[in-house]
Amino acid sequence: MLRFSNFLFPESRDPAGDQRVIAESVAEAKLCDELGVEVLWLAEHHFDGNCAYVDPVTFAAAVLSATKRIKVGFAVAQVSLHHPMRLAEQMSLLDNLSGGRVIVGLGRGTAYNVYEYQGYGIPAEEALERYEEAEGIMLQAWTSPNGFQHKGKFWDLKVPRLRPTPFTKPHPYVIRAASSEDGALHLARRGLPFLMNVQSLETTQKRLAAYRATLAEAGFDAAHIAHCLDESWVWRNVVVADTDEEARRIAIPAFEAMQAQRKAMEQQQQEMQEQMEGQGDGEGQQPDPGESGEGGEEEGDKGEDGKEKDAAGDGGKDPKDKGEDGEKNPDGKTPDGEKPDPKNTHGKDRKPEETKEQNALRKLNENADLQRGIVAPGTYNFRRPEKDW
Repeated sequence: MLRFSNFLFPESRDPAGDQRVIAESVAEAKLCDELGVEVLWLAEHHFDGNCAYVDPVTFAAAVLSATKRIKVGFAVAQVSLHHPMRLAEQMSLLDNLSGGRVIVGLGRGTAYNVYEYQGYGIPAEEALERYEEAEGIMLQAWTSPNGFQHKGKFWDLKVPRLRPTPFTKPHPYVIRAASSEDGALHLARRGLPFLMNVQSLETTQKRLAAYRATLAEAGFDAAHIAHCLDESWVWRNVVVADTDEEARRIAIPAFEAMQAQRKAMEQQQQEMQEQMEGQGDGEGQQPDPGESGEGGEEEGDKGEDGKEKDAAGDGGKDPKDKGEDGEKNPDGKTPDGEKPDPKNTHGKDRKPEETKEQNALRKLNENADLQRGIVAPGTYNFRRPEKDW
């Protein structure tokens, strides 16, 4: 039997409407509870109104207090933006308040809004490492009745004992997000379920088939494979209308408007960043291109050693250093006899230089789901959607 959950992801484009949208979201959560929806999933996004309630931990407390049976899951908590002990305490409190109705969905953080990292003063390139270290701390905090010590790259902790202790034993139910096929298969090799982001029906079918096959190749038996599939969730966008044509008429413009809103917010944040850099650098100085948030050259624009290529495509070598014959090239000409064009005045097909933020986010996306935390053993009484898609 197919089971349904609801991803409560309300957008508020106008700040004047924030309170109304948040109130409507609470009402929707209550309705889901009354209708028998199994899980209400919450998102976490900051600064742009893309997720009106912003803080899923605080909002989860309100929803759990206003409902009786529905589970509340995080899809996902942006772990890299949180202190792990604070987040572990908050999740444990929610677990107690709800009598075990919490699903702790964890992820490193956004893969597309660099301003969320900037707004919290956290370098985007640290997100994955922060996530991995934080997840391990949280699991240890939940399962260490005598306290523990941790010394890592980002946190140095001496924790007497976490209180309140989790209602669910050994800890609140934990699930991880996998936005790519590599990420899903990485979790399959570890025998873990996953949250799958929205994909086409064809991609969903192929990914689940690959996930099943990888579980089997990793040596898990049929019962464990069925368990992992039952514990996994797939995100689908659904619009209900009288006809397919009417559904498309409603959904497509709304989706396009949301994408435009995100793009406008990114542009606004970039302009603000450039303005602040200009004020800090003084007149006549160019802002650091690594802080602008623009750029975005492709992976193909790097040499085999991973260094940035210059405009001539020679793997990051300065054209002044050596020519094709390995000798010095004192006039700075490229091998074809042309002088380099640093301002790109006539090389229109050349890609813009990748900034630090763009580079960090690209690397995060490449490694997004290679998450290495472990789940302590335990028994979980949660059922998931039917495995056959």
